[in-house]
Amino acid sequence: MSNTDWIQQEIDALKAQGLYNHIRTISSPQGAWLTVDGKKVLNFCSNNYLGLANHPALIAAAKKATEDLGVGPAAVRSIAGTMNVHVELEKRLAQFKGVEAAITFQSGFTANLAVVPALVGKEDVIFSDKLNHASIIDGCRLSGAKIIAYEHNDVKSLEEQIKANLSQYRRAMIITDGVFSMDGDIAPLPDIYEVAKKYDILLMVDDAHGEGVLGKGGRGIVDHFGLHGKVDVEVGTMSKAFGVVGGIVAGKSVIIEWLRQRGRPFLFSSAVTAPDAAACLAAVDLLEDSTQLVDKLWDNAKYFKTEMKNLGFNTGVSETPITPVMLGEAPLAQQFSKALFEAGVFAMAIGFPTVAQGKARIRVMISAAHSTDDLDKGLDAFQRVGKKLGVV
Repeated sequence: MSNTDWIQQEIDALKAQGLYNHIRTISSPQGAWLTVDGKKVLNFCSNNYLGLANHPALIAAAKKATEDLGVGPAAVRSIAGTMNVHVELEKRLAQFKGVEAAITFQSGFTANLAVVPALVGKEDVIFSDKLNHASIIDGCRLSGAKIIAYEHNDVKSLEEQIKANLSQYRRAMIITDGVFSMDGDIAPLPDIYEVAKKYDILLMVDDAHGEGVLGKGGRGIVDHFGLHGKVDVEVGTMSKAFGVVGGIVAGKSVIIEWLRQRGRPFLFSSAVTAPDAAACLAAVDLLEDSTQLVDKLWDNAKYFKTEMKNLGFNTGVSETPITPVMLGEAPLAQQFSKALFEAGVFAMAIGFPTVAQGKARIRVMISAAHSTDDLDKGLDAFQRVGKKLGVV
């Protein structure tokens, strides 16, 4: 018996349970429509909230940076990888978000892996929302701190856990997603802040799905709730609404300075490329110039959700453009996704372990790039597949 036989058995079990992830291949730029596995389909999958992933201004900025600064950084930021474009991007992001300082990482995932272990350790405790993203969970585990989960978006549960456990540890931190990526609901950040203030605990929010979406012109959840200067750490990404790639940590200057000294992905993994950083700068320019794309995103989201509910679909508790179409069991969700693809709509099924057992869904990601006609085509496909499979 081979020492890898168990892996094949696990893969076979995933297939039998309808949990195997069939990864499709895209051969076109991101946008409202994609070429997927050779077929032109309506795109309801990407995190390209504002349609910036193939925006001419971002492409031009990346091309110019490539010509001026080359492609690869060839070093970590702390040795020989910090270029002028990185410094400018961090300065502009801090201004955009209304914070003292900001630092960038290779991705939102690595931003969480950097910040959590740098701020808490084995003598400390983290109070973490039960539905926090995998990157937060991994960052917490790497820190060695005690992880205590509180009930999702439940401030009473959070305070109960703090009262019961805080005295046993040196330092503490509260961590929550801003917008929860699977359900599209928003953390009650003002109430969480009041608890953090009451017990003098560091407060961190991961705003990956809030940047470019919530707040004035997409400035994020802290701006949305008017909490400037009150949230210690904002983690985010430039891989979604910004249309490029990279992570952000924004907040108090002393925390950012500490991350330059102790943020392990900053110290031990090559810098974001100059073309990527330049494209991110172009995205900041666009967001500062106009709220038009953010406004269009929300108009599209409201229209699509209203019509889906009118058709009889359950879109869960979403308060944002993330639109989960709740189906229950993973095999049904996979069957639904496959039928949608045949009908010309690319919308992937999401099941366990990404979401809880029995909470499988199609997650529709609405974008400012969609026209009303695009949304109507998608609604028609959902209606036809939903009737065929007995969902509506």
